[in-house]
Amino acid sequence: MTPLQMPDLSIETLQGKRFHFVGIGGCGMSGLARLMAKHGAQIQGTDNVESLVTKGLSQESISVSYCQDGSTITGDIEAIVHSAAIPPEHIEISKGDELGIPVITYAQMLGFVQANSTGVCIAGTHGKSTTVSMLCAILLESGFDPSFIVGAHCNQIGGSSRVGAKTIMNGTLEGNAGILISESCEFNRSFHDHFPKLGLINNIEEDHLDYYHSLDAIIESFRGFAKRIPHEKDGGYLLIAHDEAHRHTVTPGLECKVETFGFHPEADYQIIFDPSVQRVGILRDGMWTIQWTNSMPGSHNALNAAAAAILASKLGLDWELMLESLEQFTGLDRRLQNLGTFPCKDGGAATVFDDYGHHPTEIEMTLKALRSSELPKRLICVFQPHQHSRTRFLLDQFAQSFSSADEIIVPHIYFVRDSEAEQQRVSAQDLVDKLDAQGLDAKHINNFDDIVLHLQENALDGDLIVIMGAGPVTSIAHALVDNAKMPSSK
Repeated sequence: MTPLQMPDLSIETLQGKRFHFVGIGGCGMSGLARLMAKHGAQIQGTDNVESLVTKGLSQESISVSYCQDGSTITGDIEAIVHSAAIPPEHIEISKGDELGIPVITYAQMLGFVQANSTGVCIAGTHGKSTTVSMLCAILLESGFDPSFIVGAHCNQIGGSSRVGAKTIMNGTLEGNAGILISESCEFNRSFHDHFPKLGLINNIEEDHLDYYHSLDAIIESFRGFAKRIPHEKDGGYLLIAHDEAHRHTVTPGLECKVETFGFHPEADYQIIFDPSVQRVGILRDGMWTIQWTNSMPGSHNALNAAAAAILASKLGLDWELMLESLEQFTGLDRRLQNLGTFPCKDGGAATVFDDYGHHPTEIEMTLKALRSSELPKRLICVFQPHQHSRTRFLLDQFAQSFSSADEIIVPHIYFVRDSEAEQQRVSAQDLVDKLDAQGLDAKHINNFDDIVLHLQENALDGDLIVIMGAGPVTSIAHALVDNAKMPSSK
């Protein structure tokens, strides 16, 4: 399957045109489907399972089928849009090729919609979903009406997507095309298809090395993303971390306005953070712009929130109008999410957190934040590695990331696209051996049910158990808490 060129479309000519979405139930795909339908397109799609997301789409008059055999693809379809999870040999892609229908990636179609909006693109190795959600919460609670697509569910902003106003109705950008906030992922260089008016680069680290092969290639890819931001005279703006984002390589020669943020005193926006009370402040030219208390712990979340606040100010919001939103943002699913407690055999209770972290830096920062903010008697981490390739490339970094934990439990590695050969090159036990060599208490328990049983048998009063990983390991967290809520059979 070779993706074809985008059809000759404008946002006005979407009216009445039919598009087919393969994998329509994903966070990004469903949000994009809603946006295009709001602009008058006729959207249909397929997925392999029914979900709350697909049910919601059906209620919005978007046709969803769970039979992915190509039978719903007809010659009057303008283009087929597919998610990154869909392989090239998928039967619906093949059917589109047979009929000569253009095949478009999610990133390409999102870029098309961004180009007709005031696109705000959040990029970086970590923190994208949290920063998007924080920015959306600020704008929504301040009377703005943004559209957004975020890769996680956030109750506070109404879910994972929203269709807002076609025009900005207030602030300094009043009259401009409506705001569209979304994540810009570096995998497969998909963010090179995006069209940001305002961009953020939170951080840049080694990841997706099965695709990029080197940190230099990753940095160059982020530079390519930054170069897509328009000239400063056309409103182009990039906010980039003063440290940890290789700005000296990314920003030279950019035509957009560039500003930095971070803890360093030479940053354009200096972030002041007191972890003992989660107090955050932003200094601009030595003067306070805003100060607040973060509800989400950790220095990484202080930076995420500060970036969201700075972008909100660039979209025309006064600093003082952000204060309540920043202080009341409680988080999103699977990002330091407190699910509750379950009873221990010693008569006490253990607390369960659920977190999406799957990169060494994310793990280290999350564990440190939990250690300092929750003060647990013991901190137990269940970590499921995500992708054999990532585990192999970053094995030594992973081994250095768990020093704040008292016990680490590692189930099998979750894989999506790794080859059979790659799966043979590293195992969960390899990570456990590395952790043991660091003097840490680590063990490999392959089966999720066995991990739940182990925790139920061995947890003590005051323990904090954090379940981490991008795969289905979240089911362990919910099993612990949900079982505790079940009425006794006695």
